[in-house]
Amino acid sequence: MITLCKACGTSYEIAGSHPQHCKICEDERQYVPVTGQEWIDSDTLFASHSNKWKQHETNLLSIRTVPDFAINQRAFILRTPEGNILWDCIATLDDATKTLVSSLGGLRAIAISHPHYYTTMQDWAAEFDAPIYLHAGDRQWIMRGSPWITLWEGDTLNLTADVSIIRLGGHFAGGSVLHWARDEGVLLAGDILQVTPGADAVSFMWSYPNMLPLSAVTVSDITRRLSAVKFKKLYGAFEGKDIKENADDIVRRSGEKYIACLS
Repeated sequence: MITLCKACGTSYEIAGSHPQHCKICEDERQYVPVTGQEWIDSDTLFASHSNKWKQHETNLLSIRTVPDFAINQRAFILRTPEGNILWDCIATLDDATKTLVSSLGGLRAIAISHPHYYTTMQDWAAEFDAPIYLHAGDRQWIMRGSPWITLWEGDTLNLTADVSIIRLGGHFAGGSVLHWARDEGVLLAGDILQVTPGADAVSFMWSYPNMLPLSAVTVSDITRRLSAVKFKKLYGAFEGKDIKENADDIVRRSGEKYIACLS
């Protein structure tokens, strides 16, 4: 039996009662609600929530659970000639979502930016026979095992001819972004880079809910790594957090501003 943490969406396998603690929420990069840890099973979630779809590019769609659930991130499906890639994950894998993803051709691979978005990745992988690529630096945050999980190491992993995962670190040791090398380049950033409300800057944090910053050295390293990557568009973790042009320059300037504020 599977239960989900209502605060972060992480899934746990249980034999009887719900867990007493959520390891993800008890880490300082997340939080335990003042009302305490609460749990929900998948059937109950599906009875009150469904998924909203949006097309951003010809071959890029996002999926978000409505009404809001847990952290409220969105996932993306990137369609490539070599198969579809699910970037990041959401908890709600209901029948409608299974039908729609299957009608698009299923999934070739699942890749996730960091542990806050692992949610029900094991169920998505099993449903679509798709390997999950997680950075080995975050292995301690995998709360449910799965034969579909592949841990990768290093700084870059190519998924297709024009899609790669790039480890930037920062928010988590294995914190990663997805680079789609089409046209002028697209970056799917999760919240390794957090798009600000005006969509004209990004920020970098170790803990977003607890407002704990990253060091200047870490932010400098992130922007240095991205300086070698070609991208003009950037899609963040949350609805509406999209930078449609000059994203590379915006990331560079945002890093410089962040470091200046720290000093």
